[in-house]
Amino acid sequence: MKTIKDIPHLAGVKALVRVDFNVPVKDGAVADDFRIRRALPTISYLREKGARLILVSHIETSDGMKGEGAAAPTLAPVAERLKALGCPVSFLKSMRGAYKASERLSDGEAILLENIRENPGEKKNDPKFAAELASLADLYVNDAFSVSHRAHASIVGVPALLPSYAGLQLEKEVESLSAAFHPPHPFLFILGGAKFETKLPLIARFSREADEVFVGGALANDALKAKGFDVGASKVSDSAEGVAAAVAAPNVIVPSDVVIGDHSVRNADAVGAGESILDAGPETVRSLSGKVAAAKFILWNGPLGLYEGGFTEATEAIAQAIADATATGAMSIVGGGDTLAAIAKLGIEDRFTFVSTGGGAMLDFLAAGALPGIDALEGR
Repeated sequence: MKTIKDIPHLAGVKALVRVDFNVPVKDGAVADDFRIRRALPTISYLREKGARLILVSHIETSDGMKGEGAAAPTLAPVAERLKALGCPVSFLKSMRGAYKASERLSDGEAILLENIRENPGEKKNDPKFAAELASLADLYVNDAFSVSHRAHASIVGVPALLPSYAGLQLEKEVESLSAAFHPPHPFLFILGGAKFETKLPLIARFSREADEVFVGGALANDALKAKGFDVGASKVSDSAEGVAAAVAAPNVIVPSDVVIGDHSVRNADAVGAGESILDAGPETVRSLSGKVAAAKFILWNGPLGLYEGGFTEATEAIAQAIADATATGAMSIVGGGDTLAAIAKLGIEDRFTFVSTGGGAMLDFLAAGALPGIDALEGR
């Protein structure tokens, strides 16, 4: 995979740079700039070498709102945040003037195009839209690992039309996550969140490679049910196919106690018919923290409870435990949206070996060792 460090000459070269600025916005301002900051090394490198940048991204929410009644998502707040971070950029509200704007760029200047998903050709990987994007530049850079599991026009269509390179963050993601394929031991894998059916391949793979796999979050509801526990009114997957086999391995661990809707604690075998499991219990947290402290390699993706619903205690406790283990020599790799929210809330982002920008992309890469966006860069 060629990276931007392999480009021999950048002065005066127009580069279409796919970044992921899909960040939360509140009251017209960026609420969490983690992904923006992760893209800055690539942007700065290209600008310092004299490249002329056309930055491309999507954004899904506006002021914390989703669905009907929400304002159309815009990258305008991102442009303002980039300027505040020392990256001057001109914001284009429409693709209509993108070609002329790209032609007017001087060396080291950058423009940011409006939300690329406003064009239906993006998600459809429409060849005409990919060609329109490619016409803006001389080469293409993918620094958006977190959306590289999507076969969209700006991810897989454009690389077929231009010389293509990986950005510094994408390169770092691949190198860091690949460490999970040959880790030191003891190796502890903590997998939370929901959608058991999409995470079965990970449990199957890492139950063979990790010393222990802890299943938490809504995934634990499926796992507990498959093991014969009554999970009451807890959220479970529509299909239970493959769950029992996935959690049957002796090194796959589930919570021993849980927190239900009124924040009271139950043993895992004592959940009532109308009760919902919404977090891991204190005994589970104590036991898992001990396993974290003993591990040499820790891979974590997904919260241990309904984090966005206020059930944050277990997730934040384990985040702190992993940070402490890292300080004493363990290697830690973490990722996932609510996982990152917990880390940001605690202010411990710099206390892990590597924090991935990806959620679904991280999981897909760990399961398959590749992503459509990476394959596209390599000409596959």
